[in-house]
Amino acid sequence: MPSTRQSPRRTLAAAVTLLALTAAAGCGPGIAPVIGGTEVEARALADELEALIVPEHALAQLSGMTGLDLTGLPPDGPLPDLPDVSAVQSHQSRNQLVVDLARREKLTIRQLIGRLGGGRGHRVVAGTSEQTADQIELWCTQRAADGFNVLPPLLPHGLEAYVDHVVPLLRRRGLFRHEYTGRTLREHYGLSRPASTYADRELVTA
Repeated sequence: MPSTRQSPRRTLAAAVTLLALTAAAGCGPGIAPVIGGTEVEARALADELEALIVPEHALAQLSGMTGLDLTGLPPDGPLPDLPDVSAVQSHQSRNQLVVDLARREKLTIRQLIGRLGGGRGHRVVAGTSEQTADQIELWCTQRAADGFNVLPPLLPHGLEAYVDHVVPLLRRRGLFRHEYTGRTLREHYGLSRPASTYADRELVTA
C-alpha cells in the first residue's frame, strides 16, 4: 500500500473548520507523490530519496518542529516528552502532526526523520499513479480535503510524472478540471468582485 503521513479520519474533524476558512482562497494540504510504474518501484525510489537526507540538518529541522532541542539524543531512541503544543510559538498544527505520528507508530528519532524527509511533514504517497489517484479520491470524497498543494520531492521528474499520469486519472474521476472557466485568479477561485469604494463617488475636479 502507498505510504501516507496522516489518516483521513484524523483529519476530517479539523478539515470541516479549515475548509470553511480556506475554500475561498483555494488552499489545501500538501501531498508529496513518489510515483513509479509499480508500487515496488515507487517504494524503492522513496527509499533512495530518504537515504539522501543529511541527518544533522534533518535533526535541526525536527528540533524546530517539536520545540525541543533533540541534538545529542540517541537517534535510535524514542522521541522524548515534548512541550504541550500550546507552548509552541509557531506551526502548532505541524507540531501536533509530528508528535501524533511518532507516538502512534512508536517511531525512533531516526525513523521519524526518515518519515518526514520527503514531504517536509506533508503527506507522502509512494505508489503507482492509480494508487496516488485513489488516495486523493479517498480524501476528497470523505471531505478530509478539497484539494492538494502538490510537492514533488524530485524535480522535474516528479512533477512530470504527476501531470502526465495522475492528472488524467483525476480528470476521468471528475476530481480535476479540464480547463479553467475564467481568465483571472479571482474567477478561478469563484470569488465575486467587490464593489469599488469609488464607484458611487462623483468625480471631483479642481
